[in-house]
Amino acid sequence: MEPILMKIYEYYTGEGRDMLLRAYDFAKNAHANQKRASGEPYFIHPCAVAEILVDLGLDTATIAGALLHDVIEDTPHTEEELRREFGDEVITLVSGVTKLDKIVFKSQEEEEAENFRKIFVAMAKDIRVIIIKLADRLHNMRSLNFLSEERQKKMAQETLDIYAPIAGRLGISQIKCELEDLCLKYLDPAAFEFLVENIHQKLEERNRFVDFVVEEINEILTESNIHGEVFGRPKHFYSIYKKMKEKDKTLDQIYDLTAVRVIVGTVDECYEVLGKIHKKWKPVPGRIKDYIATPKPNMYQSLHTTVVTNFGQPFEIQIRTEEMHRTAEYGIAAHWKYKENRAEESSLDQRIAWIREAMEWQGDLKDSKEFLDTVKGDLYSTELLVFTPQGKVISLPAQATPIDFAYAIHSEVGNHCTGAKVNGKIVPLGSTLEIGDVVEIITSPGSKGPSRDWLKLVKSSSAKAKIKAFFKKEMKDDNIRLGKTMLEEAAKRKGYSLGDLLTEDSFKKVSEKLAFAGMDEMFASVGYGSVTVSQVLFKLIDYYRKEVPQPLVRDEAYHGRIAKGAVTVNGMTGLLVSFAGCCSPVPGDDIVGFISRGRGVVIHRRDCPNMRNVEPERLQAAEWIAEEGGARFKAAIVVTASDQGAALAAISGSVAEMKLGITSINGRYDKNDCAIVDVTVNLTNTQDVEVLIKKIKSHSKIIDVRRSSN
Repeated sequence: MEPILMKIYEYYTGEGRDMLLRAYDFAKNAHANQKRASGEPYFIHPCAVAEILVDLGLDTATIAGALLHDVIEDTPHTEEELRREFGDEVITLVSGVTKLDKIVFKSQEEEEAENFRKIFVAMAKDIRVIIIKLADRLHNMRSLNFLSEERQKKMAQETLDIYAPIAGRLGISQIKCELEDLCLKYLDPAAFEFLVENIHQKLEERNRFVDFVVEEINEILTESNIHGEVFGRPKHFYSIYKKMKEKDKTLDQIYDLTAVRVIVGTVDECYEVLGKIHKKWKPVPGRIKDYIATPKPNMYQSLHTTVVTNFGQPFEIQIRTEEMHRTAEYGIAAHWKYKENRAEESSLDQRIAWIREAMEWQGDLKDSKEFLDTVKGDLYSTELLVFTPQGKVISLPAQATPIDFAYAIHSEVGNHCTGAKVNGKIVPLGSTLEIGDVVEIITSPGSKGPSRDWLKLVKSSSAKAKIKAFFKKEMKDDNIRLGKTMLEEAAKRKGYSLGDLLTEDSFKKVSEKLAFAGMDEMFASVGYGSVTVSQVLFKLIDYYRKEVPQPLVRDEAYHGRIAKGAVTVNGMTGLLVSFAGCCSPVPGDDIVGFISRGRGVVIHRRDCPNMRNVEPERLQAAEWIAEEGGARFKAAIVVTASDQGAALAAISGSVAEMKLGITSINGRYDKNDCAIVDVTVNLTNTQDVEVLIKKIKSHSKIIDVRRSSN
């Protein structure tokens, strides 16, 4: 914990230092009795996060936010306490990083998506939120060895999917490269160990070669009277691993394990050095990249070239100015670390413009999973650089079309687009653009707007969102009618009436998740495709089944008749009772009666989750009684298997052997690629359920079988 104190005294003064010392003491006391998985004091973690950010040169508010970032989440202290002590700026940063632990989610995937959405919204307001989060994740990854293997892989995959790409998009290569290497260590430990061992074996030989190249380039600088710095930089393990995988090469075939960097004073000197290096060594065709004239979206600038020496060995050289080097290493953090040397304050706005734009066009994405997938699409998209007729560079995802280009220029250009020219020739709007194409969009004021078919053609998330926004705004009435019709037809196909499913209470439940202001907005959202029919309908049906229990029936011939005498409630028979669809009790289950409002007594299994928090006075003792005629009941079972085909075979075979009937069956895959099959079966008692579960479990590819109690 001492290094952070030393750095606070070294780098900060006056009121800023005083606040950091107060934040240090506050966090230390708040986490006093807590331990990490390693057994170390928990306070080591916020200190380490703060130290990473001090090294990046962040301001006092960010360092204070790092020291306090887990206080609200993991201690009894409240936001109000921190606000009184440290002010609004610090509490905004702390709140932005705090996880959503107090919200109940239906799935782990949904929780991760919603958590990420909150972070993304917060970082659109203040980019320092995600910088703290990246440092937090980096330290957690450094100490991942103390967690279980399952949690290691889960966290490493999440980091590789989300946090490393964000660090790359923000240009913070120090954090991005270390995160990727740590992820590789846990996701593919054998490959990581192979790279560490084999790269180290040839390290001395490679260093001699790099020293030779550095010496030769230094001679070029001296002869040209250019002051500069030349040094070798080993490629990080994950970039080598990725290249081997994508290009199907062995380690011996990867020649650029080390790159040589040349740092000079001006842009003109960059091009002069590039020319003289090409004069000395032959450049590899197609391997010269000018990121100075066409910077990457994260503002990265440099000249890249791969040349072949007189020994026939190729290697990569990167040439840049000192300021470009700072940006390449620190990315957006360079705004704080070197702000005294920056003439343009607008540079920060340029760097985070993509975040603000994303929040603007993703305002219509109500579903957090869709939001996460869309943002990841932007983070992962391969860069495609094309030009306007005026020479402006436009960055698009790989395989982008002229429609993507039109919407990248402006929403109105896209909405009124009627045609396109690429390199002077008219092409179809669905054509794939190539690097270096000059694209001209033909517009017409009389255009009625985009076609729905364009949603299938465009590749960029922003273009899709802007097209959907057009349909939402311009065709609201049509969308309301279309969305309502789509929901009615889908409900009918599943045997329901939309009028029965869509009540004031059920709409509130759907709106809690998808944030609709009213039913018309919900219909319109379905109509223009912002949400799918399934997203709305499944939630309505789920609510209907739980809140409106279906009557107990005795086979199809008795459909619609309420069973009498199947149970006693407080010792009485012949009562009007119904069975809850949420837990599907069958004879032999331990049951309880629940007095519903307006629907009589509803029978639940006693272990039904929905009975945990109900008022005790509404519960009534209930018991099964013998019935003549062998009444049939529905029981829901969940089967987990390594293969969906095996699960279906095991279920159908076991049900047929017991002469039972399947009333419904649905299959899906979870995030671990396990097959999950939900099946509802007609049977007579709980012994039937137990026998059926035992039979299904006996199959080799079945992982788990259990009664459903959702």
